[in-house]
Amino acid sequence: MDIEHANQIARDRGVNPVVYWLVRAILQPFFHLYFRIQRRGREHIPAAGPVLIAANHRSFCDPFLIGICLRRPLHFVAKVELFDRWWRARLLLALGAFPISRGESDEQAMETARVILERGGAVGIFPEGTRVRPGPLGDPRRGVGRLALETGAPVVPVALTGTEDIRRRWRIRPRKVRVRCGRALNFPRPVDGHVTPHLAREVTSRVWTCVKLQWEWLGGVAPIRTAAVLGAGSWGTAAAVLLGEAGVSVKLGCRTPEQAANLAKAGVNERYLPGVQLPDVVDVAAIGELDLSGVELVCLAVPSRSLAAVLEQLRDRLPAGADVLLLTKGLVAPTGELPCERVSRTLGKRSLALLGGPAHAIEACRGEAGLVVASTDQVLAARLARVFRSAGHACERTDDVVGVQLAGCAKNAAALAAGLALGRGANAAGAAAGRVYGECYALAEKLDARDHTFAGLAGAGDLVATVLAAHSRNRRAGELLARGASVSEVEHELGQASEALELVPLLARTMREHRIKAPAIDELAALVQSRARPVTTKQPAQTRERARVA
Repeated sequence: MDIEHANQIARDRGVNPVVYWLVRAILQPFFHLYFRIQRRGREHIPAAGPVLIAANHRSFCDPFLIGICLRRPLHFVAKVELFDRWWRARLLLALGAFPISRGESDEQAMETARVILERGGAVGIFPEGTRVRPGPLGDPRRGVGRLALETGAPVVPVALTGTEDIRRRWRIRPRKVRVRCGRALNFPRPVDGHVTPHLAREVTSRVWTCVKLQWEWLGGVAPIRTAAVLGAGSWGTAAAVLLGEAGVSVKLGCRTPEQAANLAKAGVNERYLPGVQLPDVVDVAAIGELDLSGVELVCLAVPSRSLAAVLEQLRDRLPAGADVLLLTKGLVAPTGELPCERVSRTLGKRSLALLGGPAHAIEACRGEAGLVVASTDQVLAARLARVFRSAGHACERTDDVVGVQLAGCAKNAAALAAGLALGRGANAAGAAAGRVYGECYALAEKLDARDHTFAGLAGAGDLVATVLAAHSRNRRAGELLARGASVSEVEHELGQASEALELVPLLARTMREHRIKAPAIDELAALVQSRARPVTTKQPAQTRERARVA
C-alpha cells in the first residue's frame, strides 16, 4: 500500500471498532494466560483526551501488550516494511497502526500522530526507534519530545520486561511479561510555537529517564555504572578513560603504591599515555589496595606474563556478581592456554568478555578505534558495547571468543615478523606477516574459530593497524631484533612489554601440540629464544631461506 495513502487512512478513519475490539477480545485473555502478564500503574493513563505512551521496545508484541493496559484504542507506529502487502496494511490500520520510516525523520508519521492526538486519541511511540535486545535500553530519538511540545499531550512513560525472546522464528514462547506505567508527564507548549531540536531532545531525555526508572524497577538490565581496571599501562589507562567518558565510575589499579601516588597527583600517565587527562570519575590506587566491593565490572589490563598472578590475587576478592572484561592479548605461560580459559579456571563461572579490534590506546582516547566485544553472554556484550558507543566508538559484537583471542595473537606475531623483514622492503615484510598470519589461521580453524573473525575488525583490521602504527611495539620489536638486539635490549628500548616476544614461543609450542606445520612461527620462536640470529643477504642460500620464512 502507498505510504501516504496509509497515513491518510489513519488520520481520517482511525481504528475499525469492530476489528479492534474483536481482536482485543481474543488477545487479552491469551496474553493473561500464556504470558502471565502483570500490569502496574494503569491508573496513570488518562481515560480520555490526548495521551502519548512512550515505551521501550523489545518485541513485535509490545504494542499489543501495551494496548491492553488502556481501556480505549491505542494508535501506534509500525515500520513501513509491514505495509508492503495490502491485506496486512489494512489489518494494521484497522488495529490502529500507522507507518513510520525508521532511521530518518518521517514527517508524514509525525503529522499522523499530531492529528490523532489533537482529536483526543492515544498514540504509542517507541523512542529507541527500533527493537533493542538484549541488554540495557538504547538511546532515544527526539520525536516523543517534539510531539509532546507541539501538541501539549501528557506523556506516560512505560516499561516492559520479558518480551525480548518471546518469538523464535514462527514459534511464540510463553514468558512472564511485566508492564509498568509511570505518572503522566506534562510539558508546556513553547510560547512562539517553535520547537527546537535542542528542546525536543531535552524533553525526550526527561521522559526516557522515567522509562529507565520503570525498567530497572521491573528488574531490567541496567547500564554499567561502576568498574575497576587492573593494570595502568597504556591500554589499562585508556580503558579507564573511555569508561569514565561513558559516565562509569572507575577505580584504576596500579602495580605499585608509588605508581598510584604519582598518577593520582599528576592526573596523567606520562609514561604510558602522555597527554591524556584522567576523567574526574577515575580514582587511582595500588591493585592490592583497591576496594572491589560493589564493582559491577572488572577489566584485566595486565600483560599475559602477569595474568596468572593477578588472577590469584583476585580469586577471593572479586564480588560474586562482578563481570570480567579481558584486555590481555597473547597466551598464558607456561602452558600456552588462552587467557579466557585461565580466567574461567581461576575465577570460576561468571560472565566474561574480551576486547579486540584496531584500538591502539592513544588513538582510542581520541575517539579513533574500531572495537569488537566478544562474549558468549549476549547481555554482557550488549552492556559493554553500549558503554564504548557512549564514549564515541564504533563497536561490534560477536560470540566467537576463541576467534577474537587467536586473531589478537596472529596480528601480534605477524607484526613482529613484518618488523623483522621490513629492512628488506615492503614486499618482504608483507610476505613474512602473511605467512605467520596464515599459520595462526590454521590453528584458529583447528579450534573452531570463525572465518569472518580473522577477515574482520578483530583480525585483518587489527593487523593493518598494528603494522602501520608508528608506535607499534610489536613491529618495533621486530625491527630491533633485526638489528641484532637481544630480547632484554628490545624491552629496555621499548620501555614496556611487547606481547609478541612472549607469545611466539608459546604459539610455536601450541602449533606442535595440535600437529600444525608452522615453519614461519618456528623460525620466529627460535630467533626470540636466541637459538637463531637474523641473517644478511651475504649468508648461504639455505640460511637465507630460513630467514625469509621469518
